[in-house]
Amino acid sequence: MINNGVRPLFLPFVLTVALSAQQAQQAGPPASELPPILREVGFDQNLNKQIPLDVTFNDENGQSVQLGLYFGGKKPVVLNFVYYDCPVICLQTLSNLASTLRVVSQEPGRDFEIVTVSFDPRETPALAFNKKKEFVERSDKPQIAGGWHFLTGTKDSIDRLTQAAGFRYVWDEPSKQFAHPTGIMVLTPNGRIARYLFGIDYGPRDLRLAILDASAGNVGSPIERVLLYCYHYDLTTGRYSLAIMRVVQIAGVATVCSIGMLIFVMTKRDRSGRVVGRRT
Repeated sequence: MINNGVRPLFLPFVLTVALSAQQAQQAGPPASELPPILREVGFDQNLNKQIPLDVTFNDENGQSVQLGLYFGGKKPVVLNFVYYDCPVICLQTLSNLASTLRVVSQEPGRDFEIVTVSFDPRETPALAFNKKKEFVERSDKPQIAGGWHFLTGTKDSIDRLTQAAGFRYVWDEPSKQFAHPTGIMVLTPNGRIARYLFGIDYGPRDLRLAILDASAGNVGSPIERVLLYCYHYDLTTGRYSLAIMRVVQIAGVATVCSIGMLIFVMTKRDRSGRVVGRRT
């Protein structure tokens, strides 16, 4: 329990802890310290760029569709890139998105569309179908199935779309995995990139505001990138690469330092209060 005398100090320091961790995560290790493969991975924030609506993919039912099928009306589109056989991060991203959809007021199909695209040309519509079933069920909103689309395609189609969206990824032959960034894009109804949301967790408020802005045709400003890669997840040890762990460690150190400062200030204030009380 926090007494009334300490409460005014507590809230600002809680915010400091959160912001310090976030800023440390955004900064991450210098590019020179990253593995060479990760220097080629990231997001180019191509805000206001038109994505190619004539590019062709296969939907989860195996039907050939042009991307423009999901655009052209009044509804914005949430676009994200994954590969369905990703060991962890892609599945966590989809799971977190499904959790957000469970509580956000807008619904796919009614207020916006979601287009999830595999950037692995080897993946099949059958795999996409299974992933769609899994994550629609996780949302606890079966009615959104018509508004959440899981696509696969050829390398040429994938390249056209990822390049327009500024999504840079690399195949790592030794690990037999893709190195790629994590995030989603929110596009205007006519297919212009309006907002990037980085990381693997998208809060209901952030997603709601991004959808509202995009539906009005508003394009946001570039934001600081959250340095979170999906790369080198070791299935035998259950650990990430050194570069990712360094980000987590930096954020943890910043948090511990902030908590230490909070304890110091609270203790000093408490002692000062006792001294004043004795004098009176």
